[in-house]
Amino acid sequence: VQLQASGGGLVQPGSSLRLSCVASGFSTGHYAIGWFRQAPGKEREGVSCISQENDDMFTFYTDSVKGRFTISRDNAKNTMYLQMNGLKPEDTAIYYCAAARRSYSSGSEGDFGSWGLGTLVTVSS
Repeated sequence: VQLQASGGGLVQPGSSLRLSCVASGFSTGHYAIGWFRQAPGKEREGVSCISQENDDMFTFYTDSVKGRFTISRDNAKNTMYLQMNGLKPEDTAIYYCAAARRSYSSGSEGDFGSWGLGTLVTVSS
């Protein structure tokens, strides 16, 4: 199982970025997938995750990004995305993509067993 995140960079406040995460060794359609971030000097936190239970798909977002970030996945490409709009300096962090051990997760870090290396997002004027 491998996850490779990309798309980070240095942007000004209010800008947008789209992070991508290409998965190999498993199907993104069969497991919950998510984005986490770790800001300098802080613990890693969950940002968003997308899950499926039976025929229903669920998305979860941490409160600070609701309305600004959108998670999605393209199972045909085995890729997931995090569209980030209205970026703020407090969004500065290393962003990690991860895959859970099962199809459903509400975003708890303990559910996720496979991690990518991360991509750095810096929001600064």
